[in-house]
Amino acid sequence: MKRAGLYARVSTNHSQEPETQLFALREYARARDLEIAGEYVDIGISGSKEKRPSLDRLMTDARRRRFDTILVARFDRFARSTRHLVLALEEFNALGIDFISLSESVDTSTPMGKMVYTVIAAVAELERSLIRERVVMGINRARASGKRLGRPSGSRADIEKIYKLKGRGLSLREIARQTDVSKSTVSRLLKSVP
Repeated sequence: MKRAGLYARVSTNHSQEPETQLFALREYARARDLEIAGEYVDIGISGSKEKRPSLDRLMTDARRRRFDTILVARFDRFARSTRHLVLALEEFNALGIDFISLSESVDTSTPMGKMVYTVIAAVAELERSLIRERVVMGINRARASGKRLGRPSGSRADIEKIYKLKGRGLSLREIARQTDVSKSTVSRLLKSVP
């Protein structure tokens, strides 16, 4: 018998009950003859939060192969973004764990579910490509308008300050921090002036 991990999340303590989600997840597990290996519930935690204690435990247990399937009521109860969802689905896929979202009727153990996962992954890749493209366009526009990119390379005043700080026995890292240039620039400037 396959084992399932159930995940539910509600944003506030007052307005929602995780039991509504869990009831539907338990019923689905029973109908599919899945043994419930664990229930993971985050209460009063926004979906946008990076850290969610029960979700973190679920991910740890997934890596320990404590279940074969993860059941959620809806994508937005589980993932904080498309990117987060895709990364989790990629990890589950690598671990051989199926992912089922009841509301969206996505089940990665089926051909249709695998197709939906592929579409979601493609959309996330498109999103990454568009962001990368916008960053490159912004850099090119800045260069075309004559802006220097990156840290400053070090002016005469910087060199004098660098030597004063070095004379006080500060490390290259500390000098770099105080003069707002890279450690390699500090090293280069110290070597370049006799």
